[in-house]
Amino acid sequence: MEIDINCDLGEGSDLASCKRDAQIMPFISRCNIACGGHAGNPDIIRRSIENALQNNLKIGAHPSYPDRENFGRKSIEIPKNLLLDTLHKQVGLLEGLADEAGITLDHFKLHGALYNDAEADRKLAKQIIELFSQEYPTLKIVGLANGAMEAASAELGKQFIREGFMDRLYLNRQQLTPRTLPGSVITDLDRCLAQALALAKGGSFNSYYGKVLQFSVDTICLHGDTPEAPKIAERLFNYFQFSGLSLRR
Repeated sequence: MEIDINCDLGEGSDLASCKRDAQIMPFISRCNIACGGHAGNPDIIRRSIENALQNNLKIGAHPSYPDRENFGRKSIEIPKNLLLDTLHKQVGLLEGLADEAGITLDHFKLHGALYNDAEADRKLAKQIIELFSQEYPTLKIVGLANGAMEAASAELGKQFIREGFMDRLYLNRQQLTPRTLPGSVITDLDRCLAQALALAKGGSFNSYYGKVLQFSVDTICLHGDTPEAPKIAERLFNYFQFSGLSLRR
């Protein structure tokens, strides 16, 4: 069996941060590169692309609300036409630098608060997917399994990559538990690994409220913005290998 592991990268403040990102890359198969909304600049993007190519990764865009101050983690009031315009420009920046490197982008994945807001608003999800269908028709969509982006993608006939989270508890309806609820984030690495394996293999695991859930995903999200991320990436990679799963390159 094979599984995809994706990680959000290029989110540091300088080129030195790209060295830490590069330590994660041997243990993943797909990266989502910040493209100016919440983080990232042309120099960091170029280095991230270079490192990703050296590690044979699929490369995608990681656009967000235009809110560097809050790292894209806060919902902001912005007219829909301006939001769609900034998303177009963010991905356009990455696409231009990818063209310079002679590569084609593979996918896009929303970041932070915008990821959550699109999952909570079917109309917004559809508007975003319509934008990308028109402006970037070849890009696949990475998003929450069983969520609004997946439903809108199916409605519009877009290829969707179902994402699961190893370090977040799920509600009974298979949506992510809000971070405002205590214990919504799994901090024990062994529990994270067990949930990742269940999601990858379609095994069972418990929801936040103790209900047994069972569904499979195409890709596992590995958070890259913590100091321990390279070690966690290696642990996850080795755990999957030991359990009979290889990376889908």
